[in-house]
Amino acid sequence: MKHRHLLVTLATTLLAGCVTSPTGRSQLMMVSDSQMSQMGLTAFNDMRKQGKFVDAPRERAYATCVSSALIAVLPPPWNTQQWEVQIVDDDSANAFALPGGRIGVNKGMFKLASNQDQLAVVLGHELSHVVARHGAERVSDNMATQAAVAAGTIYAGTRGTNAGYAAAALGLGAQVGILLPFSRTQESEADTLGQRYMAQAGFDPRAAVTLWEKMGAQGGSKPPAFLSTHPSSGNRAQALNRQAEQLLPAYQQARSRGHAPNCRM
Repeated sequence: MKHRHLLVTLATTLLAGCVTSPTGRSQLMMVSDSQMSQMGLTAFNDMRKQGKFVDAPRERAYATCVSSALIAVLPPPWNTQQWEVQIVDDDSANAFALPGGRIGVNKGMFKLASNQDQLAVVLGHELSHVVARHGAERVSDNMATQAAVAAGTIYAGTRGTNAGYAAAALGLGAQVGILLPFSRTQESEADTLGQRYMAQAGFDPRAAVTLWEKMGAQGGSKPPAFLSTHPSSGNRAQALNRQAEQLLPAYQQARSRGHAPNCRM
């Protein structure tokens, strides 16, 4: 009877945690935005303490300019949240955005993204992971998997220890858990949303195709860091190109309404 009760509790918890992503996809969500924000802030502060960030005023101002234009068109509450941008002392082409309003851009990204539109592709993609709650979704999936094996733990979680269980579900710690690669489904969703946001912010959505092609061509047999943590399917460029054409009217309308970013380094 006890095991049966735990299984019923687990099933109820899973059903109660079903939400819909910005693209209409069903997601399991068993952790709150506040819990994820705390994990994101912890991860970012850990990087700061470890000396990962570099004093690069020009790069930081440039990345902040592009980020601010994108953030302005995000849905609530992300468009009103205070965001901090830091430059990571790493020559690989990579970037990330974390719950809690934190963005990191590697120095190497500026060598690859040669204009504001291309940088907006990267930052729009990363911000979309946050808006779509992909980190929380991954933690929730991990929780559900562990709960199926140890129903007693998830039962304890439903009794008021969700925060502690969510932290434990990250395994090696918040930074590692938050920054682990997303799934292909989540990557495709971030592509879709990111390109949509950049067009609404007045960045040319066609730059997405250019940037991904540049990334794919960089490094020969060894893909750049951004692609190594963002798996790419064979039709990714085609999908981005199709959506870019569909988004051109939104981009042109945004520009005509005064959304015309002029970010330069």
